[in-house]
Amino acid sequence: MARRVFLHVGAPKTGSTYVQDVLWGNRAALKRAGILLPGTAAAHDQAMTDLREVTWRDPAGGWTWDRLVDGAARWPGDVIVSNEGLGAATAAQAARAVTSLQPAQVHVVVAGRDLWRTLPSMWQQSVRARSTWRFESFLRAVQDGRFDSFWDHHTPTRMLRRWGDLVPATRRHLVTVPPSGTPHEVLWNRFAAALGIPAGICTLDAPTSNTSLGAAEIEVLRRVNQALGDRYPHRTPYQRVVQRHLVNAVLKHRRNDVRFGVGLDRADWVTDLAEAQITALRDYPCQVVGDLDDLRPTTVRHARSPDDLDEGQVLQAAIETIVGMLGHADALSRRTDGRDDLLSQLRHRATSGVRRRLRATLGDG
Repeated sequence: MARRVFLHVGAPKTGSTYVQDVLWGNRAALKRAGILLPGTAAAHDQAMTDLREVTWRDPAGGWTWDRLVDGAARWPGDVIVSNEGLGAATAAQAARAVTSLQPAQVHVVVAGRDLWRTLPSMWQQSVRARSTWRFESFLRAVQDGRFDSFWDHHTPTRMLRRWGDLVPATRRHLVTVPPSGTPHEVLWNRFAAALGIPAGICTLDAPTSNTSLGAAEIEVLRRVNQALGDRYPHRTPYQRVVQRHLVNAVLKHRRNDVRFGVGLDRADWVTDLAEAQITALRDYPCQVVGDLDDLRPTTVRHARSPDDLDEGQVLQAAIETIVGMLGHADALSRRTDGRDDLLSQLRHRATSGVRRRLRATLGDG
């Protein structure tokens, strides 16, 4: 059985993609140092969907939570399980996860980011997961207390209550995301400290781009989601088609120069929420890696809403997106044609070889 297991459970949009890229990119070095990441990154994601019993679990997913636990059980050192979707587990599901990993010493790692950046990021992520609601509708739902799962799934306070309460205070770790513009090494060093990774083991590359879409681009995607109806449902069909061919291939590569965010009319509301969150976390017994002041918004400035775009801007973005998708389709066709040509050449060579051998055999006869 593993000596210690570090469960990095969230929250989303707190640098988890970067952290996981570093972890998996250094998996061999970590293993030599006695730290195991069982399975693959996809295995951790599939195990998360199994633990949470979500309706959108990929039926082709071969990894279950119990299978991941079995992999951890066979390792004598430390184990890291990292998936930001775990934080949305219910209290019962979280309890099952922690219990299943014992008698290993289980640690829970949660990350938090300031709400001024979290709110627009979370809304954009929901649209990129097939949601169709407008930005203003999302903000009003949060503000009016009609979207309680935002606090459950995307902020550290309740996540720590569900997961952290299951382990002693010395094994609860809160990583604060530093302000925008901070070198990415700072975030990694904080996570490494929480995950029990000694300095110098991992090689750091620049973060993999997890590009945020601009106001026009995210509005185009939202309208596409509306128009899709029942086609390409969440999660796997949508990822394989819309995420791959529209978001990743085209929208992420546009200039995305019209940024969006919470308007100044809600600055006091967000600031008050941030202060309440900081107070609650200061009173909660856990190991803070970073500074709770990082959860206080420092870049409160005017930002546009995708709802405020005029139809001309959206139309222009949509046309340019179609052009981009044509280029993407052409590139795919060229690759397919190239593979077909190669296969044709290989078949021709194989057939020619058979003919030569046959002629030689018949000639010898």
